Amino acid sequence: MTDPSARVQGMLDEIIAIAPRSDWICDALRSVPRHPFIPTRALSVEGYDERETLIDRNTDPTTWWASVYADSTIITQVDDGAGAIELGARKPTSSASAPSTVADLLKWLSPRSGDRVLEVGTGTGWTAALLSYLVGDQGEVTSVEVDPVVAEQAAKNLAAAGVQPRLIVGDGAAGCPDRAPFDGVHVTCGIYRVPYAWVEQTRPGGTIVLPYDCGMGDGHGLRLRVVPGTGAVGRFTGFASYMLMRAQRDADGDSDERYTGETVTRLDPRMIGRASPGARLAMAGLTGLRTRTLVQEGVFWLWVLDPEDPAQYAVVHGRPGDTEYPVYLYGDRPVWEEITDAYFRWVGWGEPGRERFGMTVTPEGQRIWLDSPTQHPQPIHR
Repeated sequence: MTDPSARVQGMLDEIIAIAPRSDWICDALRSVPRHPFIPTRALSVEGYDERETLIDRNTDPTTWWASVYADSTIITQVDDGAGAIELGARKPTSSASAPSTVADLLKWLSPRSGDRVLEVGTGTGWTAALLSYLVGDQGEVTSVEVDPVVAEQAAKNLAAAGVQPRLIVGDGAAGCPDRAPFDGVHVTCGIYRVPYAWVEQTRPGGTIVLPYDCGMGDGHGLRLRVVPGTGAVGRFTGFASYMLMRAQRDADGDSDERYTGETVTRLDPRMIGRASPGARLAMAGLTGLRTRTLVQEGVFWLWVLDPEDPAQYAVVHGRPGDTEYPVYLYGDRPVWEEITDAYFRWVGWGEPGRERFGMTVTPEGQRIWLDSPTQHPQPIHR
């Protein structure tokens, strides 16, 4: 197939059905096709149940084309390049994001013709090409990729597409001071701590958009504005879930030697592990903890973890219909008590949704707030 225009329109119809898209976003997606940036062999992930399909343009071009122009995430690398692209790969480490999510981040950034934009995470190069189209010939896009193999392939993809952003191999957390200041920063990896370098390298009034990963379930889009004398301030804008920046991945820990006892709770661990976006932001802002979940043979498992100290955590499990749940405690930080207190504080606030939360980033760090930057949640037990 040499003319993908019908497939592009089908993709646009699909993502417009999810949410209306501005004409300028649709025009960019039409003008910068996705398929030149997708490898011959990859994994397509679609739907709320994250169905995986192995796609191979050589052996099954029909499925490959259908997946490329669906609202799917295309996994292009696993295990930091050490693993093979196969079904059941456990650690995806690079991908082409779903078009609906790409469109959302572009909308939140709203790049204008002539803008200077820093992209953190080149990936396949597709979003760098979209940004280059949007800022035009008078604008500039600088894209930073930490993985040299991924960066090399992105450079080939972009050259073949006739697009020439400035490509840099390096740690995106440091930004690119030699190319600053920027009008906008567009981040394509999950972020737990917002690097202040991005704020310093963005003009006053400039915009930073990123997928914020609070370590509890799906991620959150965050749109920040740089405010002189303050730092950056903004609100959570919607869903945006990306792979974590490599420098911010959780450390692994073995804490059996720190086992401190067992207790029982009547709170179903699914209330914490499957909490709504607003509840997750509240719990993250109040405690700084993270969670992980697993369903195995009908049993729901929940881990509550201290990202700063892997030896501090709790494990809770149970089945539907149980009325009491064992809590296994490791370390001396009362992480289960903290997370449940934070959850019920959110309930006491009236269960506010994601759109009522925001973040302020300063040289001293970041804080999540509810409704107003002057009314941020205060930590409990810390």
